[in-house]
Amino acid sequence: MSSDPSDPSGAPDEQGPSQWEELMRSLFGSDSEEAMRQLRAQGLDPQALSSSAAFQNDPKMFQHVLDQVKRLLTATGDSPVNSDVAHDVARQVAVAEGDPSLTAQQVRVATEALSVAELWLDAATELPPAGGTVSALSRSEWVERTLPAWNILAQPVAASVVDALTAILKDQLPDSLGLGISGEGFPAGLLGAAGALDPSQVIRQLGAAVFGMQIGTAAGTLSREVFGGTDIGVPLLAEPATVLVPSNITEFAKDLDAPEDEVRLFIALREVAHARLFTHVTWLRGHLLGLVESYARGITIDMDALESSLREIDPTDTEALQGALSGGVFGLQSTDEQKATLLRLETVLALVEGWVDEVTARAALPHLPHAVALREMIRRRRAAGGPAEQTFATIVGLELRPRRSRDAASLWASIDREVGSSARDGVWDHPDLLPGTADLDDPSGYFARRDQVTAEQSDVDKALAEIFSDAEAGTTDDDAPTEAVDGEQPESGPDDPTTPA
Repeated sequence: MSSDPSDPSGAPDEQGPSQWEELMRSLFGSDSEEAMRQLRAQGLDPQALSSSAAFQNDPKMFQHVLDQVKRLLTATGDSPVNSDVAHDVARQVAVAEGDPSLTAQQVRVATEALSVAELWLDAATELPPAGGTVSALSRSEWVERTLPAWNILAQPVAASVVDALTAILKDQLPDSLGLGISGEGFPAGLLGAAGALDPSQVIRQLGAAVFGMQIGTAAGTLSREVFGGTDIGVPLLAEPATVLVPSNITEFAKDLDAPEDEVRLFIALREVAHARLFTHVTWLRGHLLGLVESYARGITIDMDALESSLREIDPTDTEALQGALSGGVFGLQSTDEQKATLLRLETVLALVEGWVDEVTARAALPHLPHAVALREMIRRRRAAGGPAEQTFATIVGLELRPRRSRDAASLWASIDREVGSSARDGVWDHPDLLPGTADLDDPSGYFARRDQVTAEQSDVDKALAEIFSDAEAGTTDDDAPTEAVDGEQPESGPDDPTTPA
């Protein structure tokens, strides 16, 4: 770089070097000068970067880069998902198409719809209201409320992917940084402020950042599509609550023949029905999340596909890594245990969606003229999914779509006709009572199969009772051997083998 003052293009920028010196000091501490010397020896002059027009014209951009680099290299903890990155990306994606603050009118209309829905639903189910807060949320607020659940859902798969990244890139990362450092680790002088980091640790931080970007992208995109807190069938709110996202409901209603008020009330019915189920069936939330986690932990990574996708990219480029991981890196092999877990998960998701579908329709029909059409529209929407759900499938390894929700709705309607809504809702009392795939295949035969199971269980109980009864009878006083008194031998009968000849 020229220092001739008559050459404005080559004159060092007064702001640039001080900014990069700040960066060096923040990352390398007292060893910043040594770090600069080693970087120049490798042909990378950090001071030359200060001539970038972007940094000269936009100091805020430099500060953003500085904060991101510091956050990445000084990240602590063993989580495979960088929740800070997920949060930042999700907020950016959520507001990309606009996210104005809700007006008082929007909040009032949404909360009133939820209150009316509670009253109508009382006639369709014995489960009481969920309680908790009643809210209207902007897209950004929806992200804030649900992002912790997304991070938890993605962690099992993220851990597997980060391990795979570490195995593939551990020898590639140091050279890609242009530092010529061996795979044994970075010199202490190069990361003095954060402590010496070896390539594996850097890769794990990069992997966590990439997964954070993917989670943020999925959650941010979903925030522009969802209507409340329960749209995907898995509870995303940790506490009992009912919420609506008015901006998305308005957008959805534009393409429908039904009035927006009807659309809002129908969606509010679905939200409060989900909330009642997840609140009062206390085992359900943990059961669903446990099945997701169990399935995700068994997912295998296609190492060949992953290595191929990483071959032509810079592993320090988090956006390139994100694209590589979105190209299908999950192995196709599924163990019998994986298949069984996936079947149970899909069945429970269908049962949840079918129950909500049935009680919502029963509550809406007396009040909403377009209830039948709205029910079919929501069914198709849930069955088809959307771009955000597809993105979520790439980061969790499965699609959270209720493939058999229509069959499940028919089953719940059949149970209601036979025994009433109270007994129908009582099926949720314990996971062992839930219908299975055979019941979805043949809803009309549910009670016959249940009676058969009950009869078989009764036979087993009867057999066990007889066994225990016989065992107790075999140890009564009449059958007990006569004890010797004062050293005498017990009396023996003529046929007793102990009788002397």
